Amino acid sequence: MVQRLKTLYQEKIVPKLMEQFSYQNIHQVPKVTKVTVNRGLGEASQNAKALESSLSELATITGQKPVVTRAKKAIAGFKIRQGMPVGVMVTLRQERMYAFLDRLISLALPRIRDFRGVSPKSFDGRGNYSLGVREQLIFPEIEYDSIDQIRGMDIAIITTANTDEEGRALLKEMGMPFRAQ
Repeated sequence: MVQRLKTLYQEKIVPKLMEQFSYQNIHQVPKVTKVTVNRGLGEASQNAKALESSLSELATITGQKPVVTRAKKAIAGFKIRQGMPVGVMVTLRQERMYAFLDRLISLALPRIRDFRGVSPKSFDGRGNYSLGVREQLIFPEIEYDSIDQIRGMDIAIITTANTDEEGRALLKEMGMPFRAQ
């Protein structure tokens, strides 16, 4: 099953970006290499049930089993010891990445209350884009009754673009709803 977004990228976005940035070679065209979905657990690091629910929610949303991230060193102020779980994350590549991006852009983001678009300024200088989502309910896979607490997540879209301008053009062509500046 070839993803809709991947076909769109190969057939429409690549020629358009080659013309826009006057690339000589098809391999110069920026592409999305991976998407990481990360959720910090915060106060839930003491709560095993919150960790389990976060793992199952991320697995449901992304279609891939998340990895538990652990504290590298102890921080007394946050009551964290070394090796305690502090978050969960998933790295998506290839087909799952395109499937997730397609669902994020076309289904999840428009479901945010009072949505006016995502910030076009959240690029890192190398063409990679990050956005924070305040609640997991925007994903249609999550039922309201099945969650114990509303938690957000960070989504980083890693591209091969060299500049923010190239990365912005790539994501805009993929349908990312950037708000007007």
